[in-house]
Amino acid sequence: MQEYLLEFEQVSYKYPGANQPALNKLTLRIPKGKKCALIGQNGSGKTTLLLLANGLHKPTSGKVYWRGQPLNYHRRFLIQLRQQIGLVFQNPEQQLVASTVEEDISYGLCNLGLPEPEIKNRVEQALIEFGLTHLAAKPVHHLSLGQKKRVSIADVMVLKPELLILDEPTAYLDIKHSRHLMKTLQTIHQNGNTLLMATHDLDLVYWWADWLFVMDQGQLILEGEPQEVFSQRKVLEELDLGLPLINQILLDDLSDEEKMVIKRVQQRILELVRNF
Repeated sequence: MQEYLLEFEQVSYKYPGANQPALNKLTLRIPKGKKCALIGQNGSGKTTLLLLANGLHKPTSGKVYWRGQPLNYHRRFLIQLRQQIGLVFQNPEQQLVASTVEEDISYGLCNLGLPEPEIKNRVEQALIEFGLTHLAAKPVHHLSLGQKKRVSIADVMVLKPELLILDEPTAYLDIKHSRHLMKTLQTIHQNGNTLLMATHDLDLVYWWADWLFVMDQGQLILEGEPQEVFSQRKVLEELDLGLPLINQILLDDLSDEEKMVIKRVQQRILELVRNF
């Protein structure tokens, strides 16, 4: 039976002064152990969902559950929750707070009041795991965008969360840094973490995700395995989301036999990529 880590039950959220709610009676569940992707137009509620996920916002109505227990918005509970649910913002500048890479990674651990030897050990391990050892003493403001994104993920993962949430992690990155980042996320998943990524990159979603959520106007419209969701062409076109490039090959003027051949090739390529 599938276990769910994070659950939204009839959750609504309205920003002060807004005419419409950013989330509108949203019900959604994050399956444990999956690489989940979240897509939707700007304003569909993706980022609001992420902020609600680790208690940065409190629902206007409805409830959010972590491992079957409703979120408690007292400070002590939220500190513990944010060790279990790590959130990486689209802009790393929102997370990097210290002078050097090493200091930044240690910041959250110091706030937890952990013993100094444990902090040192965790930071050293994070520097190794995320390929940041040679940058340990480098000022954060001297890093490239790709390096800053790696540091922001290391900042979160050093706390050993069970669920890692990322908002547009590949935004503004070139191909080289995007590939490096995705390899890092693959390693994190292989180490037992559940991931949830909000993104506009449909091709990335197709190849990377195990489970896909489609949002519009603060509601969940579709969910399922990417191939299943992207087969709902009419719905996605009505939402102005389009399709991954490989799905666009399956045009209406192809015969059923040709479509079947392409789908078999498509499935085989997908299996090879995910097992690489």
